[in-house]
Amino acid sequence: MSLFFERPDFGERAILVHLNLNSEAEPEDVGEFEELVRSAGGRVVDLITGSRQAPQAKFFVGTGKLDEIADVVKRESAQLVIFNHNLSPSQERNIEASLGCRVLDRTGLILDIFAMRARTHEGKLQVELAQLQHLSSRLVRGWTHLERQKGGIGLRGPGETQLESDRRMVRERIKSIQKRLEKVRKQRNQGRQSRLKSNIPTVSLVGYTNAGKSTLFNRLTQSDVFVADQLFATLDPTMRRLDIPEQGPVIFADTVGFISHLPHRLIDAFRATLEEASSASLLLHVIDAAAEDRAVNVDRVNDVLREIGAENLPSILVYNKIDLMDGAQAKIERDKEGRPVAVWLSALTGVGIDLLIEAVCEHLPRKIVHTHLQLRPDQGAFRAALYNHKAVLRESCGEKGDINLEIQLPESDFFRLVKESGLKAQDLITT
Repeated sequence: MSLFFERPDFGERAILVHLNLNSEAEPEDVGEFEELVRSAGGRVVDLITGSRQAPQAKFFVGTGKLDEIADVVKRESAQLVIFNHNLSPSQERNIEASLGCRVLDRTGLILDIFAMRARTHEGKLQVELAQLQHLSSRLVRGWTHLERQKGGIGLRGPGETQLESDRRMVRERIKSIQKRLEKVRKQRNQGRQSRLKSNIPTVSLVGYTNAGKSTLFNRLTQSDVFVADQLFATLDPTMRRLDIPEQGPVIFADTVGFISHLPHRLIDAFRATLEEASSASLLLHVIDAAAEDRAVNVDRVNDVLREIGAENLPSILVYNKIDLMDGAQAKIERDKEGRPVAVWLSALTGVGIDLLIEAVCEHLPRKIVHTHLQLRPDQGAFRAALYNHKAVLRESCGEKGDINLEIQLPESDFFRLVKESGLKAQDLITT
């Protein structure tokens, strides 16, 4: 059973509807709405706006505005009307009946984009779960034409209605997907536990959609994650290990982009993915520095971080795309204690990437190695390097000329010296 829509080769002609509601504390952004529709492959042929104190119960809009929408639909031969709001199942059904064409609300639009972007098996499962959960509410109250019993030879008489059958199939599919995603969650948790045991910190990139997270991720890790100038270009999480000088191995994680009023069904469905951010050692909050509403986008991301329990994690603000700003320079901003709180850079050109690495290293804890080593006489260069770092606490010689050292130094320095000497740590450590 698949709910991923078959998309035509040409863009569907779409009428957009946006109301300024006095009852809304934070209205939706019209420009972002149009970009969402284009990301879904729609052709915006008209935008209808209006104002109301509160939504109308039956049609969401007033009857006069509904007549205006109907006229535009007929004039433009539109195939789809999309609302920049969340509609109830009954409102969606009533509007469709009145306009004679498909109607989609904001949540349905975002779900459709996610369905297009999902590439991995896990991502597709998560999207399908969110779509099924969204559809189940439509089945409960929206599909009254299915409230009839199956007919035909051998099917007459008592039996479940078509609607009951569809509800049952949806419930069974939801349970099946939830079990599979629970297995994914356990596997991810095992991976996180392994990283914790190996003392490898995780740095998660979070931010508003289209802020440049994947471009930055590729620049940092020399990867080839899909990058495009569109909303939700990256949906599936990607993780890469990077060895940073003075720090050692670090896991970088690229995550799904956030958006204002991200549907709760998506937050629930992508819980396993978002847990990578909530369990990170450090968050890099990537911001489109050239965006006019960047401060608003920062607040929206912080809202989602609160929902997933990641609001108190250490973080660095990364102001990206300074190449699009006149006179902007790469720099590190620090607090009163001298700790980095923000970095200005361009992921596209690479300017300021070295400053970001510096800031990351300052934030991540420097783990200390306190151990004993046994060196052969021909490994004197490594011994000298340890002395240069003031890492040797005690030294003694063995009967066969071996050198026994007790050392203490930051873990990152230890592994860097081992690597530069062409040695292997496990061959040196005795106890």
